[in-house]
Amino acid sequence: MLRLSKLTDYATVILSYMAENNQRVYTAQDISETTGIALPTVSKILKRLVKASVLFSLRGAKGGYRLARPPEKITVAAVISALEGPIALTECSSSHKTCDQASGCHIQGRWNLINQRISNALESVTLADMILPAAQPEEHIISINSLYR
Repeated sequence: MLRLSKLTDYATVILSYMAENNQRVYTAQDISETTGIALPTVSKILKRLVKASVLFSLRGAKGGYRLARPPEKITVAAVISALEGPIALTECSSSHKTCDQASGCHIQGRWNLINQRISNALESVTLADMILPAAQPEEHIISINSLYR
């Protein structure tokens, strides 16, 4: 099963909160209190997001963190890469050198195709998409008369 770490999950929660007012400067304490994520974890995630240029860090008495770009320009792929490293489903998706089976493998290139399609899908979803209200399922009203036809 393809799974993201808890830190990546928390990063999306933090960034979604920050994206609701993307011009505001947020402190780690504020983020922690609002999201319910422990302060040391929030601080760790914020540092990684700054390093990956997803966030800006502002120093001083009114310092804190803010989005480096508008939510429409921050992709889910960028968030995953900031926390997990390069998106790769298998070892050979990121490097042929680390796989002991590379010399006899006949499907190496196929994993790259799958990996690229997943990367493209993650690149197509932005932080702005993540904060949209969830679509409500349509209600279908069925008349009783139609059941007896």
